[in-house]
Amino acid sequence: MAVINRIADYAPEMTAWRRHLHQMPELGFNCHKTAAFVVEKLQEFGVDEIHEGIATSGVVAIINGTGDGPTMGLRADMDALPIKEATGADYASQVEGAMHACGHDGHTTMLLGAARYLAETRNFAGRVALIFQPAEEDGGGAGVMVKEGIMERFDIARVFALHNAPNAPEGHLVTTPGPIMAAVDTFTINVKGKGGHAAQPQNCVDPVVASCGIVTAIQTILSRNHHALDDLVVSVTQIHTGSAENIIPDSAYINGTVRSFDPDVQNMVERRLKEIVQGQAIAYGVEAELDYFRDYPPTVNDAAQTAFAADVARDVVGDAQVDDSIDREMGAEDFAYMLQARPGSYLFLGQGDGPVCHHPAFDFNDEISPIGASYFVRLVETGQPRT
Repeated sequence: MAVINRIADYAPEMTAWRRHLHQMPELGFNCHKTAAFVVEKLQEFGVDEIHEGIATSGVVAIINGTGDGPTMGLRADMDALPIKEATGADYASQVEGAMHACGHDGHTTMLLGAARYLAETRNFAGRVALIFQPAEEDGGGAGVMVKEGIMERFDIARVFALHNAPNAPEGHLVTTPGPIMAAVDTFTINVKGKGGHAAQPQNCVDPVVASCGIVTAIQTILSRNHHALDDLVVSVTQIHTGSAENIIPDSAYINGTVRSFDPDVQNMVERRLKEIVQGQAIAYGVEAELDYFRDYPPTVNDAAQTAFAADVARDVVGDAQVDDSIDREMGAEDFAYMLQARPGSYLFLGQGDGPVCHHPAFDFNDEISPIGASYFVRLVETGQPRT
């Protein structure tokens, strides 16, 4: 494993940075304390430019290489999740109801490690733009940064990102050209009936039974309206209604998610949801309203940049630990917006066995930080060699 020796030397400091960040999770666009820590470290490292307040709390830092050349973008997400931590770690979250349950503290640390090394050595041409992004989990911070013009403002030619992968072998780097993660849509259905005494249902219009009918009918979208060879997930994840066993409520709320890769599939699902909601509302005598929101688009890796990234990964961890043809998955990632704006690639870095992302017992594996930082560095040095 060809982790850069200098980065391995300050791995204990990277662990300290990561565990400090782990104790101070921030949600959505409100990553101000995290951004302040990032800026403090970047100033210590001696980067050339620091631009703050992008997408509310995002940071872009510029490191100039030696000689003319393009600008490569490297992105890390900074936000946490609204989950109560259950790791029992002595560096556990000090913010009630929030924790780094997806490893973004580790992603930020890896990019900081790369920044330190690149600022010290500058063994590359052109520039590198270090993108520290808020609101990946909710809010689409990557899309906001793109809309605020970071690609044009910093003349970024291509862009790369990493994500840790629980239960993948530690130190393995995996990716695939083309779609790697799905588009995500969300839907809510508000059902309005007429409440009353549970002993007198004939005097009520029951939204509970209607909601059950709607949810059951939604299951037919996948089984009867969808081509089996097109990837699709339709999941109802919330039903909220009622307050007591002897009361038929007035209303019910249904919420869910749709994961797909093809706009035609998205159109079909939205159409069928509207038809199901309207039809079931008539059948049960309730009023029902559907809200359908198209959120992150599919994450689509550029083929040429993915081949380049996989070659760099092999240089860092060895050929046996790289797979550049994994199956695409149904999770979503707002890095998709950056890949729509510029060619690039998204990779997963295995961190070994343990709880999955978004679990209250999840924790980032600090042993992989030097690997991720070395990968980021080699992308720059290999892609923009000094002449």
